[in-house]
Amino acid sequence: MASSGSGQQLPPYNPYRHVNTLRGHESALSCVKFSNDGNLLASASLDKTVILWSSSTLTLLRRLVGHSEGISDLSWSSDSHYICSASDDRTLRIWDAHSPTGECVKTLRGHSDVVFCANFNPQSNLIVSGSFDETIRIWEVKTGKCLRVIRGHSLPVTSVSFNRDGSLIVSASHDGSCKIWDTEGTCLKTVIDDKDDKAPAVSFTKFSPNGKFILIATLDNTLRLCNYAIGKFLKVYTGHLNKVYCITSTFSVTNGKYIVSGSEDHCVYLWDLQAKTMIQKLEGHTDTVISVSCHPSENKIASGALQNDRTVRIWVQD
Repeated sequence: MASSGSGQQLPPYNPYRHVNTLRGHESALSCVKFSNDGNLLASASLDKTVILWSSSTLTLLRRLVGHSEGISDLSWSSDSHYICSASDDRTLRIWDAHSPTGECVKTLRGHSDVVFCANFNPQSNLIVSGSFDETIRIWEVKTGKCLRVIRGHSLPVTSVSFNRDGSLIVSASHDGSCKIWDTEGTCLKTVIDDKDDKAPAVSFTKFSPNGKFILIATLDNTLRLCNYAIGKFLKVYTGHLNKVYCITSTFSVTNGKYIVSGSEDHCVYLWDLQAKTMIQKLEGHTDTVISVSCHPSENKIASGALQNDRTVRIWVQD
């Protein structure tokens, strides 16, 4: 039996099992995201479309069409009404997820290269984006205007994320650095600097749900949990394969605390957050699992995979 830090016995781990495979995309998946209210699941693909699925019935509800190139990332507004997509066509689009026609309400233009990552702030009045043009941009949702351009990386920006009160942004880059910014664009902390030429690319980062930690993925098959206030790495998670792609990882908090990540060996990995032990490997995809998302209230995981697979798989705990 596993025990928690406080000494009480935790229930035995209840494994996830595959319940459904969603087919709808014609090319590699790039992102899967459950909405914050848990009602919808969005998937994005290099086929230039976003698909909205019912997360309860797992049926395809609508397809969002408008980007002229593939899509790399998605972010939901806090009220789950809007979804933002980041595309290789150098734009971001804000879509009304509740519109029957899948209406695009804003197109954000300004990046001079592929837009690779995007995130709504919790208030959902701002969007932060990162691009292969090496900049981070902060956009006003209401007007679609770019409020700020942050030039803080020397290679493509791979990941951007707000903390839970919207006061901080964490960014990652192929330049090997991970930095924390305020919304004015001031760099408050460099969590990993890019001075070491041999430093691996930082492929993904996000704040923990409580905002105290950041999860950092690097292209040396490693995930780390960092207390950024003191600049200390607390946990390391390994066993998965990640040397090439910007694979997303996340926190599972609906039943125990786990770290969940895709992997280049076609599996989904789960680790015990505290103990750092790998507790399950979900097999079934037939290509790199590029993206994972945990349902906000149910013990349910969605995973999406690349070109040889092109599916979203749904996993649940009984």
